[in-house]
Amino acid sequence: MNQLPNPSHDHGPMGHRSSWRNAAAWAVVATLVVTAGCSTRRVAQPAPVEDRSTARVDPRTLPGAENAGKPGYYTVRPGDTLFRIALDHGHSRRDLQEWNAITNPNLLEVGQVLRVVPPESTTVASASKAPGAGTASSSPVTSTGVAARPLGPAGTTAPVVTPVPTAPTPAPASQPAGTDDIQFMWPAQGTVVATFDEAKNKGVSIAGRVGDPVVAAADGRVVYAGAGLRGYGNLIILKHNNTYLTAYAHNQALLVREDQSVRQGQRIAEMGSSDTDRVKLHFEVRRQGKPVDPLIHLPKR
Repeated sequence: MNQLPNPSHDHGPMGHRSSWRNAAAWAVVATLVVTAGCSTRRVAQPAPVEDRSTARVDPRTLPGAENAGKPGYYTVRPGDTLFRIALDHGHSRRDLQEWNAITNPNLLEVGQVLRVVPPESTTVASASKAPGAGTASSSPVTSTGVAARPLGPAGTTAPVVTPVPTAPTPAPASQPAGTDDIQFMWPAQGTVVATFDEAKNKGVSIAGRVGDPVVAAADGRVVYAGAGLRGYGNLIILKHNNTYLTAYAHNQALLVREDQSVRQGQRIAEMGSSDTDRVKLHFEVRRQGKPVDPLIHLPKR
């Protein structure tokens, strides 16, 4: 290993000049060492990240606090994301944004209370308040369909009004049990390499090769397409009706976009290994937000 000459051991007729040069060289080395040391310290100390979850915040001042503990509402916990909360309750992220007037889905506060069920429809209430609904008509109708004249002066005989018979309103047909049930198809053709376990695996894993087609297990609408849910990689979530969602994770490429309608068997992604250790499709079926065993709903092979 080459060493820089020590200025204290310089000899020869040019000793003084060599000593000066060596001293200058050591000064440069010292400067580089100091600079490198400062640079290392800066890299080792990343900028602090604000953790709002540990701040002392009065929970009564957080959004939706008045609904804490009520049915249909959820209190945000550390580590939650809007994507995860929506998936766990069987809805899309955009639904939760709309119901809770959230402008930035990436900003949630621990303790914040979110509505996780659709707001009650105002259609019935509006109909009951419509003009004339549930009140007597100001101009009664005779049996001939002609509006009766208003009552005359006191002492005159009031016209006899016969109400117009109305056809009975047929009772709504009751929906058979299991109306929301769906006939799913396999989303990929590979072998099942991991089965459902409610505690450890919320779906099934289907092996395959990079680029193998991933298809929609049933007709539906894309409520999520992206990589914002940790542990799922490139993910697609389809909503099929008010009961069922399906999720398709670890894809290499996504071929559909949010709010797009898809048909059963339509190619929606390409299999990959994003955020996992091997090429596979992680497939979930969720009934009202709760994971259920996909093999119960898929055709027997």
